[in-house]
Amino acid sequence: MSISQKVPMIKAVRDALHRARPGAKLYGADISASCLGQYVVDVFWLCPSLQDLTVDSLISYCHAQEISVIIPSRDGELLYFAEQRQQLEKAGIRVMISDVDAVELCLDKLRFYEVLVKQGYPVIPTFTELEAIATSSYYNVGQYVVKERFGAGSINAGIGLSPHETKRHAKRMLNPVFQPLIQGMEYSVDVFLTGESKAVGAIVRQRNWVMNGESQITTSVRYPEIEELCQQIAEQFRFRGHVIFQLIVDGDKRQHLIECNCRFGGASTLSLAMGLDSFFWFLKESEGTQIDDLFFHRSAHEKMLVRHAEDLIL
Repeated sequence: MSISQKVPMIKAVRDALHRARPGAKLYGADISASCLGQYVVDVFWLCPSLQDLTVDSLISYCHAQEISVIIPSRDGELLYFAEQRQQLEKAGIRVMISDVDAVELCLDKLRFYEVLVKQGYPVIPTFTELEAIATSSYYNVGQYVVKERFGAGSINAGIGLSPHETKRHAKRMLNPVFQPLIQGMEYSVDVFLTGESKAVGAIVRQRNWVMNGESQITTSVRYPEIEELCQQIAEQFRFRGHVIFQLIVDGDKRQHLIECNCRFGGASTLSLAMGLDSFFWFLKESEGTQIDDLFFHRSAHEKMLVRHAEDLIL
């Protein structure tokens, strides 16, 4: 769904589809007739918006086209598919999505902090008022981050601002939340979990160059402590399919969880290249194969991913 211009992800799904189900067609859906992804799928569906797409009409379309698997790719559609997952599965259509509670937890940054910190996890403190964080005893950094409370990612966030700049930036937001600015190395962690929320494997990626919240240059690293932390959280909160954690490790080696997204990420293709075969595993599991029969073979050699524009000649 919502293929937009996610060409690397589409290619990755196609590769997994050809290995798991040779001869199967890859459909892509989007509400925009000009989306670039339509040129790299087998069939493009110019679909209605989710507000106008009932689950019955979605099931009817899937049955008519013999579609048996759906992979959501946009933050705005995650909750829709989580809520409809059981009905879709009863109709024979598997969706790579976590449970509703897990998706809602990830879409609300304040709740993510409040719930996880009670469980003892190292989450960056998050507040609805700047004064609450500025007067806290455990963070007095002088610079702050302000971002929208709801939704994933940090687009339009204000980062490294003074108190005055933070308040001014917050006035342009709908539901701002405030965090201290943590200096350190930023990491993304891709995790794949079975339909029973059992973690199969994790890959840690160092975000070397980030632009508009997306990692443009990223390198894989071996960091067992972080791998174990993210897999433990993912299993405890019943995530399913492919999820991504983001965190910072400061100069004293302390970990600070930022957020978790219940979907495949823009630079997650590096984790596929490292052996986290998420789409293939999900496709095999959706046809009844036990994931325990498949093995996670992590590449022994670290790799780098550089995101760049590419021309397509048709």
